[in-house]
Amino acid sequence: MKNKLVFLLVLLLLFVGFIVVRFFILNNQNEFGKLKIVSSPSSSVFIDNVALGKTPYENKYKVGEYILKLIPEGSATETASWQGKIKVFRNALTYVNRELGSSDITSAGEVFTISKMEKPGKNSQYGEIYVETEPAGAIVYLNNEEKGIAPLVLADVIKGEHEISVFMPGFFRRTQKINVEGGYRINAVFKLAIDQSQEQVIKSTGEKEATAGATITKSNILIKDTPTGWLRVREEPTLNASESGKVNPGEKFPLLEEQEGWYKIKMATMEGWISSVYSEKQDE
Repeated sequence: MKNKLVFLLVLLLLFVGFIVVRFFILNNQNEFGKLKIVSSPSSSVFIDNVALGKTPYENKYKVGEYILKLIPEGSATETASWQGKIKVFRNALTYVNRELGSSDITSAGEVFTISKMEKPGKNSQYGEIYVETEPAGAIVYLNNEEKGIAPLVLADVIKGEHEISVFMPGFFRRTQKINVEGGYRINAVFKLAIDQSQEQVIKSTGEKEATAGATITKSNILIKDTPTGWLRVREEPTLNASESGKVNPGEKFPLLEEQEGWYKIKMATMEGWISSVYSEKQDE
């Protein structure tokens, strides 16, 4: 009887030991994710104010939130630095890409993180993508198909490689390849850089109109090629406005009004606003 009790006690101790190893030691070893940082130009990397090297930089980090700062190296002294919060998730990649300009408004980049979906779908072949942009309100495209306005959740995205792109009139488009895993969410945060050439065109147009006096010049708008093969016509000069129609590349329409980044055109049965990025003003 005594031997049996000793045997049961040993089994109990072994079971407790297994639980300790499984849930405390092995789990703690997995409480890490990977952080990858690239930048242009090359920059010094600081995480929580600790200098860690230069970009490109890659390492494992404990799960949690960190403050990342990038300071341009060497001759790029006139280039703006960047600082932001990043999150590292368990057994997942956090990818940071920054293109640093002379100021914040001319800088761009992306931060991608991967995390388990809170409510995984019934089909393990699908994941989801959350897209956020700075400034907010950019048009989101998945595989060249317009999906909506950021911030936006793209649900039921089949696993595999996809191309995600964001665009806002007056800013440069950002495009990245991503790989979606079933049951996981990709959190994508895009920072858009302002297109200063658009500002110059608008400024020059304004100065020309101011000096023209009473001269009235009629203009037409030529629709240029677009990624989708057509261009949306909206009721107001904003990305949040309702769609009132579509026009095709090569078509021309009379110009009624002009605002920054937008043209108001006259169609056969209606009027509406289109993006100036995919259209060209032509004076008669």
